Amino acid sequence: MKYFIKQEKIRFQHIDYAGIVFYPRFLEMLNCLVEDWFEEALERPFAKMHETNGIPTVDLKIQFKNAARLGEVLSKKLWVKELKSSSVICGFQFTNEKEQTVLEGEVTLVNVAFNEKRNGIKAEAFNDDMKEKINKFVIQTV
Repeated sequence: MKYFIKQEKIRFQHIDYAGIVFYPRFLEMLNCLVEDWFEEALERPFAKMHETNGIPTVDLKIQFKNAARLGEVLSKKLWVKELKSSSVICGFQFTNEKEQTVLEGEVTLVNVAFNEKRNGIKAEAFNDDMKEKINKFVIQTV
């Protein structure tokens, strides 16, 4: 059982007039973390997956704890709290170089398949191979 961890440097594009990360940029950073997790750890890159399937976010809970500023490097951590038939609930935490939590929360992702005309989606169970890969990131929290 392990965490998926990536680093992200706060750039000018991330900040607002006050010089701190504008909150929607954190959601983009989270999406990048999920995308990297699927490509690097689960061997299911979005570029290939989105030919027939998707993994939309259906629920998101987030708490902002500390500001992040231009030039700082954040450590973005993701783990699995619960794996269901066609969905996965992931915990996440971003920390700064002082190991202070910047934000934390959980995101629920659903595995979906597109119909032939790509004008509809339906939840689809993860296959056994994908469940095995996802299970490596299950961390039981108290």
